[in-house]
Amino acid sequence: MPPARPATLGALKASGYTGRSVKDEVRANLVARLRRGEKLFHGVHGYGDTVIPQLINAILARQDLILLGLRGQAKSRILRQMTALLDPEIPVLAGSEVNDDPLAPISREGRLLVEEAGDEAPVRWLPRGNRYVEKLATPDVTVADLIGDVDPIKAARGGHLLSDELTIHFGLLPRANRGLFALNELPDLAGKIQVGLFNILQEGDIQIKGFPVRLVLDVFLLFTANPEDYTARGKIITPLKDRIGAEIRTHYPHRVATGIEITRQEAWVERGGAAVTVPGFVAEVVERIAFLARADKRVDQRSGVSQRLPISVLEGVVSNAERRALRLGEDAAVPRIGDIYASLPMITGKLELEYDGELQGAERIARELIAGASKEAYEARAGGADVEQIVEYFESGGALQVSDDAAADACIRGFAQVPGLLELVALTGLAPESADTGTRAAACELVLEALVAGRRISRSEGGYGRARHSSPLGHGPGQGRDPAGA
Repeated sequence: MPPARPATLGALKASGYTGRSVKDEVRANLVARLRRGEKLFHGVHGYGDTVIPQLINAILARQDLILLGLRGQAKSRILRQMTALLDPEIPVLAGSEVNDDPLAPISREGRLLVEEAGDEAPVRWLPRGNRYVEKLATPDVTVADLIGDVDPIKAARGGHLLSDELTIHFGLLPRANRGLFALNELPDLAGKIQVGLFNILQEGDIQIKGFPVRLVLDVFLLFTANPEDYTARGKIITPLKDRIGAEIRTHYPHRVATGIEITRQEAWVERGGAAVTVPGFVAEVVERIAFLARADKRVDQRSGVSQRLPISVLEGVVSNAERRALRLGEDAAVPRIGDIYASLPMITGKLELEYDGELQGAERIARELIAGASKEAYEARAGGADVEQIVEYFESGGALQVSDDAAADACIRGFAQVPGLLELVALTGLAPESADTGTRAAACELVLEALVAGRRISRSEGGYGRARHSSPLGHGPGQGRDPAGA
């Protein structure tokens, strides 16, 4: 059994324990993990050569830091994983509201306890999970929330004057003493609160109701902010901005493969009903929607296109495929391109549009993004393949109706009417002949969507969830077969 932890101040002294600042503690644990070659942040992708090295440098320098980035860039995830760099547990004076170090208490309550009880002062052990305090900065946050306020009930019960430190009800920041304090969306914090925040960090004192109190906190400060708020609106007071040691800019994935990895990690794909198999090219189309939206001038790039967009879309795509499988009594759910169109609400709800975009409408833009993403995914995997036989079929009057509610085998029978379509997806490796029926049907839809995006053929809507592929010259229905049986 491990030795019992010291439960009194005297036992703690006898154990040889020596305190250290939280920044020294985090630095020492980081150094040890770097030497062991351990992974520092789990579930964070695409930052290995950018954000993570800068973050490590700031911690090694014992600097407070701010993560500056748009929404959905894993800022909060990174900050919450900083707790792994804390010791498993530390000793604090039992009953202390501010996690007083038994060897050097900073609160009057802690000092009185040590004076009265001496080496018998009780000690408790605080786990690392309780040493992280996070707060979302909003305009209605008060000094009492963050720093503290006079508590008349404490004063009455203890017989203290209101000016006595023992009457203070401490806020979040003092309660984070000897730990990590994370403040999200810093620019939204009122200016007077920022002044109080700066004062307690720089000068080590606070004023509550006009009563000065000396309270030297040991806190590792972590902030997040949106670049637009941080730089353009100028809502961070200069002294506080100057006090923050490192400004680290986060970013969206630079590579589609990285985005796919993040989306697969976060999206709820494995369901309890039908078995779900997401073809790689479908996941790629979903991811490329976000990449195209981040470059579209009709989309407000100051708000950004969160990584939550492809995550939500993939979940919606899987849900539509699952619904189809359950309705048709199929054992497997394989998403197709039509399922992406069925997930339009997951796209339109996450796009902040510029004026031109508002004129065109979010749904139209979302449909164009899906078509463009399908084209890019096809070209990345099968670009240069001969599609003239397929295009000629539509130009000669052929047509095809595809429903996202149709069974995969019915779709394949319909796609077989288009000369060369099934052969193309097999030859290009999109869906070899050995692939399941659902994947082959999805690959055929990808080819058709790519041709629509390239204006080789056109598509008209035939009702909810239905896409009609025909020639851009406006030919009639022809002899194409409807896989849905309509």
